[in-house]
Amino acid sequence: MPLYLKYLSVILASCLKFVGGPLTGFAMGLHWAETAVCTATGMIIAVVLFLFLGDFIQHFINKYRRKPAKRFSKQTRYAVKVWQRFGMTGIAFMTPILFTPIGGTLIAISFRVNKLKVIYAMLISAVCWAIVQSLILFYLSELKSLFW
Repeated sequence: MPLYLKYLSVILASCLKFVGGPLTGFAMGLHWAETAVCTATGMIIAVVLFLFLGDFIQHFINKYRRKPAKRFSKQTRYAVKVWQRFGMTGIAFMTPILFTPIGGTLIAISFRVNKLKVIYAMLISAVCWAIVQSLILFYLSELKSLFW
């Protein structure tokens, strides 16, 4: 498989679910640094895409929704707690772990955060978590091969 298709696979996987990037990069046999860069790139693509399409998506969903949206669910309560305690930094930090890149962006949009601030916070979070998750996955697999 050509290298650019491997990169594209990691980027697409991390657009949907952040942890999918390191797992796909590992499965494709990429180096941890390549995997981390592609994973962070995928998250930022999803963030920027949904940041600028978020208002349209919310309008479209509300237009065709039959029942009014539930205001208080477990997810919304948790997001509000994180927001009240840590602000945009907390949402960005939790996005790769608990929320998807799409979900974290939509949460930030719902709190009316400045778009540039969302991109900046998500970029820092994406780079940090991509490096951490890639290193953990790749080096744990090497330790496993030493013992088995």
